[in-house]
Amino acid sequence: MTECEIKNLLEHQRAYFASGETLDVKMRVEALKKLKNCIVRHEKEIGAAIRKDLGKSNAESYMCETGLVLSEISHMLKRIHSYTREKTVPTPLAQFHSRSFKKPSPRGVVLIMSPWNYPFLLTLDPLVDAIAAGNTAVVKPSAYSPNTSSLIKSMVEECFKPSYVAVVTGGREENTCLLKERFDYIFFTGSQAVGKEVMTRAAVHLTPVTLELGGKSPCVVEKSADLKLAAKRIVFGKYLNCGQTCVAPDYVYCDRTIGDRLVEEIKKQIRKQFGKDPLKNSSYGKIINEKHFQRLLGLMEEEKIVCGGRTDEKNLKIEPTVMDGVTFQDAVMQEEIFGPILPILTYETFDGAIENIRSMAHPLALYIFTSSKEAADKILSRCGFGGGCVNDTIIHLATSEMGFGGFGESGMGSYHGKAGFDTFTHYKSIVDKKTWLDLPMRYQPYKKIYDKLVHVFLR
Repeated sequence: MTECEIKNLLEHQRAYFASGETLDVKMRVEALKKLKNCIVRHEKEIGAAIRKDLGKSNAESYMCETGLVLSEISHMLKRIHSYTREKTVPTPLAQFHSRSFKKPSPRGVVLIMSPWNYPFLLTLDPLVDAIAAGNTAVVKPSAYSPNTSSLIKSMVEECFKPSYVAVVTGGREENTCLLKERFDYIFFTGSQAVGKEVMTRAAVHLTPVTLELGGKSPCVVEKSADLKLAAKRIVFGKYLNCGQTCVAPDYVYCDRTIGDRLVEEIKKQIRKQFGKDPLKNSSYGKIINEKHFQRLLGLMEEEKIVCGGRTDEKNLKIEPTVMDGVTFQDAVMQEEIFGPILPILTYETFDGAIENIRSMAHPLALYIFTSSKEAADKILSRCGFGGGCVNDTIIHLATSEMGFGGFGESGMGSYHGKAGFDTFTHYKSIVDKKTWLDLPMRYQPYKKIYDKLVHVFLR
C-alpha cells in the first residue's frame, strides 16, 4: 500500500469514527460476534497458515492462538455492557449538589502492529480489545509470517469495511509510512529495537503507545523445588513454538546444589515430550527464517551443549538444546535468545541470585520454582518484571482476567480483558453540576468570604 493510499485510508477511518457509529455498544457487540463467527468458519485455514509460517501443529495453534482469541472475544461479549457504563464516583462537599462520574470513551483511530511469532493471537487479541472499546483500527501484521498475515487480511475484509477495520500488509516501507501518520493510539508488539523506533515516531505527534516487548526472562529454581515437575513445566514453556515466545524462560538460574539433578530431569523431559529425534517430530515447529536460524547457531557453544544441538538447516529446525556451565559473560546471555536454546546457570545463595536479577534489565516475565512461600514472596517482591508464575511457566498470559504487559525495558502498558479495554479507552472525568444551587464562596471578591472562613476555622 502506498503512502497516498494509507493517507486516504486514515481519512476514511477518521470520518467514520467522527460519525459516532462506533459509540453504539450494540454495534460493537455485532462486530465482535461477526469476527468470532469468521474465526470459527476459518479455523482449519488458520491452523494451516500458521503451520506454513512456523511449523506449529494444529493443536498448538488452537491452544496458543485461535482458542485464546475466541476466549478474549467471549470475555468482551460477556462484560462489554459493564465496561462501557459510566462510573459514578464520590463528589466533594464543596461541589454540592453535583454528580461526578468517569465516562469511558474510545480513543479514536488506532494502529496495531503485531509480530510474527504468534501472528494470529498477537494481531487479533488487541484488535478485539480495540473494537470492544469503540475504536476504528488499522492493523499491520508482520511480513515474516506472510501466510497468516494474508489470511488475517482476507478475514478482516470479510467482516468489516475498511473505514472501520483495515489490514495493511507489507514490510518496512509500509511500517515507515504508517508511523509517519498521526494516530490516536499505537499498540506495538515486537522487539525492543523496533519498539524504540515506534516510540520515537509516536513522539512527533505526542501519540500515546503501548509497547509489548521482551527481554531475558529468568526461571529461578530454588533448592526446595520439585525438580521433576519443574523440569516438565520448564521444557513446555521453553520449547513451545520452538522457543520463539516472548515470555519463554530465557535461562534457568538454579541453586548450585541441585544443578546436576535438574539438568538430568530436563533431559528426560525433552525426550519424553519431543521423542528421541525431535527434528522428525511433526508437532515440533521451526525457526521463522534463515536470518534468525543463523543468529541462533551463533549463540550455541558446542563444548557447553549437554542435550540436543543438532540442526536441520533445510527445514530451519534446531533441536531442543540445553547448555550447562553457562556464565553471564557468555554470548548466549548477552541478548534475548528467542529460540530453542536453554542455558543453565547456578547461584551460591538465593539472595545473591535476586541481586543479580535486580542488576539487569527488567524482564517481561519471571518464573520461580520453590516449595518455600517465603522464597517466592521474596523474589516476587524484590524483582521488577512484567508478570510470571510460581511453579509454572507461560500460563499467566492465558487469561482475560489479568492484564498482560511489560515493565521498564520489557515494555509499557498492558492488555487482555478489562486491561485491554482500558488501554484503548480514555476515561473522561466529568462533574454534572445542578443549576438550582450556586454557592457564592468561589466568586470574587474573596476577602469577605475568606475573613469569615478564617474566623470560623481559627477561632
